[in-house]
Amino acid sequence: MRIHIFGASGSGVTTLGKALSEELNLEYFDSDDFFWLPTPIPFTERQNPETRNSTVSDTLHASENWIFGGSIIHWGENIFHEFDLIIFLYLPPDIRLQRLRKREHERYGDEIITNPERAKKFKEFMDWAKDYDHNTGIANRTLKAHLEWLSEMNIPLIEFSGDYDLSQKMNIVMNTIKQGNLKTK
Repeated sequence: MRIHIFGASGSGVTTLGKALSEELNLEYFDSDDFFWLPTPIPFTERQNPETRNSTVSDTLHASENWIFGGSIIHWGENIFHEFDLIIFLYLPPDIRLQRLRKREHERYGDEIITNPERAKKFKEFMDWAKDYDHNTGIANRTLKAHLEWLSEMNIPLIEFSGDYDLSQKMNIVMNTIKQGNLKTK
């Protein structure tokens, strides 16, 4: 089984992906691990797209079953096996942005406020995250782009729109799989 989970930053993709990984005993891969280079301050240097695509393709083609979390809408063609299930998470912006502020503070502490360079990066990140719903041109990863990508997919889809808790999402996904709409390989 190959499951793809995606949504805006802060929508709960990684949390759901890791929980499903444990429940289904499938390896979880996060797009950030391929998109960003490992650096002392994470998420600051992008991986070369050709290297990223080659690495993710090789990694996923080495296994028949996995869960992949994160947006891949502009990564290119023929990188991924066909998915057996797509899970799209949409969370209202006020809740999502509040989660992001909390997460960033937990990761980096007061430095995102007191260090001028880090404060600037934090503001840029939050502006980018906010653009997801407003599509003003700051980001190419927007709700509009995600919905357009989904409209081209002919793959079973579970869409969570709203503030579901993790257990609710897990129950819905597991019931969908158990109902026989999807088969594990």
